[in-house]
Amino acid sequence: MIQTYSSTIRRKEMDAVLTCMVDEKIGPGELNQRLIQQVKEFFKCDGAVALRSPAIALAYALQALDVEVGSKIMISALAPAWQYIVLENLGFEPLVLDVEEANALVSAEIVQKGILAGGKVLVLHEAEGIVPDLEAITQLGVPVIEDVSQSAGASVPEVDENGTETGRKKAGMYGVYSILGLEERDVITGGCGAVLMAPGRREWIVLKKFVDAAPVTDLLPDLNCALAWVQLKEFNRNEASRKEIFALYQHSCMIGRHKMFAREMDEGSTMATFPLVLSSSVKDVKQYTAKKDVEIQLAFAGSVIEYKDELSENCIHAKSLLLRCVHFPLYPRLTHSESAKIAKILSSLP
Repeated sequence: MIQTYSSTIRRKEMDAVLTCMVDEKIGPGELNQRLIQQVKEFFKCDGAVALRSPAIALAYALQALDVEVGSKIMISALAPAWQYIVLENLGFEPLVLDVEEANALVSAEIVQKGILAGGKVLVLHEAEGIVPDLEAITQLGVPVIEDVSQSAGASVPEVDENGTETGRKKAGMYGVYSILGLEERDVITGGCGAVLMAPGRREWIVLKKFVDAAPVTDLLPDLNCALAWVQLKEFNRNEASRKEIFALYQHSCMIGRHKMFAREMDEGSTMATFPLVLSSSVKDVKQYTAKKDVEIQLAFAGSVIEYKDELSENCIHAKSLLLRCVHFPLYPRLTHSESAKIAKILSSLP
């Protein structure tokens, strides 16, 4: 059976972790700092801190923003449920926003409605590696905390006043702060953890005050940093493999009746997963793929809308995608024969 998910752990990652263990330096230390430096070079951010979980990262970001307890914090209905739970535990009120059915993202228009409903901060989950209109969203006047756990590596063109492209800016560099999750199924993994980034110097100066006072139990151990450090160094290689497989799958789906999300290709999105919105029964498709020894899973299992089903009436697009969108296996460790087999299945789905 070809599993839906598989972390890409090669010899380089194993060697880095083993070296950590042999040196008996597994707590937060040199490799924590080395990971931070790699993040700064990759994203071009001013400062960063490697923490033990995305939940801790979100708490630090809100603390640095000095958000008043009890404030409404906007999150996507398709964001991971931990965001909702963390906000409640910290004393904030989660304001859950529906998404666009075409790309599973909140839009500037949706966020504007959230602001009118009292939203003070937006936690922007960039689902499935797809990047929303970051310029439009960041101009709405509320602080944005980007979640680039799935969209790391994607970039947006920068244009001058004449409309000429002058370069590209990475996703994660538009928010006031940004969270790069390093959990098992994130596009870059350390086994667990997250890096909280401050794109600009002004934001980093504020965040650094809290980072300097952080207890060691909040910082990511070197054992996990070693894995994440190599993963980040190998990102372009892994992403090239994912793009090749994604293109193969995409071609197979063009003749089918099931839908893919709208996304910018090439550098404009990250091929973290291969989501497909089914036009037929999920149960029938699962049975069909299982007979051919390929596992698929619901793409948004564990999301806010699954955790808080009572939100379904106000988040109809998110609810629909929860029930109809599935992930097919897409990771660099797939062999050519395995990816070709999955592509053939995609072209003949019931």
